[in-house]
Amino acid sequence: MVKDDRFVAIRNDYQQVKVHYDRLYRVLWYTLDPQPRPCFNLEMLTELKRFQENLVRVNRKAMDRGQEPPVRYTVLSSRTPGVFNLGGDLDLFHQLILARDREGLQKYATACIDVLYPNAVHFDMPVTTISLVQGEALGGGCEAAISSNLIVAERRARFGLPEIMFNLIPGMGAYSFLIRRTTPEITKRLITTGKVLTAVQMQKLGLVDILAENGQGHRAVQEYLAHSHRRANAHHALNRVRQCVNPITYEELIEITRVWVDTALQLGERDLKMIQRLLAAQKRRATPEPVAPADKAMEGQG
Repeated sequence: MVKDDRFVAIRNDYQQVKVHYDRLYRVLWYTLDPQPRPCFNLEMLTELKRFQENLVRVNRKAMDRGQEPPVRYTVLSSRTPGVFNLGGDLDLFHQLILARDREGLQKYATACIDVLYPNAVHFDMPVTTISLVQGEALGGGCEAAISSNLIVAERRARFGLPEIMFNLIPGMGAYSFLIRRTTPEITKRLITTGKVLTAVQMQKLGLVDILAENGQGHRAVQEYLAHSHRRANAHHALNRVRQCVNPITYEELIEITRVWVDTALQLGERDLKMIQRLLAAQKRRATPEPVAPADKAMEGQG
């Protein structure tokens, strides 16, 4: 583990986000460890926002001094075996919808956008964002995965947007991210069918950049870094060009969350029962805190 004082604020004081710094390729690996279920709860979203703010502060300070930014890549992964992330906090959704709490729903949706948007626009600095998916990425988990500049997935990974099952649409970036990576027809089909796709199927659609064998996801990321770090400037320039040609804006994402909130407040009893069924499935996936291969691979690095 690196002992550089610049990274103390980035590495410490998180309960649901585990952070490691790799000095060789200037990579921050951050691993989601949500509790008690592998979903995006408000506490973890708050930690993610603080982590991102600290990352930007450290990089900006170096750049203002005319120095190379210490972080050129970020890698988002999961500590939960077999799960990248199962999406939104369905328990919270259910409570807020029953209470007709528009403000609470909007607060949650905004908290999601506040961490997905910076990742999608690579923090507006020379950073390439990477998602490493080694299990199920559903709902908001899928949105988080495809928000990165580069998506690495093991064959066992699965992606899906199940919100249609309870008469809702994904509202935290799915349409915006998908439409910029694939066609309008495929985007609509993924959202309106709720179909779960394998990593191989996602790669064929252009939604996974690197396909790795099971258990080899970290190796695949390391191989990418070894080949690309000398061309980091070019990769960042390409990310900037993409943002110029087809920009994702914060305002676009927030406006979509308002549509999502309006739609959520129209859900009926049958829809709410389906949310409860999916919540039960989320709870079944909750596990103790074993060290996943992602963390084992990082031990002793820096």
